Amino acid sequence: MESWKLKLKGNWNDVKGKVKKAYANLTDDDLLYEEGKDDELLGRIQKKVGKTKEEVKSWIESL
Repeated sequence: MESWKLKLKGNWNDVKGKVKKAYANLTDDDLLYEEGKDDELLGRIQKKVGKTKEEVKSWIESL
């Protein structure tokens, strides 16, 4: 499993807080994490922050 997915599953509340701090325009609905819908979450974040999926994955891994 990819490390960014492990990060989501392990400490989502911590990661979510850091993401919201960095990008205040993301809403709770944008950051709704559901098991098995990792790519949907990634897509919502990608649209709001204007980065590629790879950039978002790398950024989440670095948190």
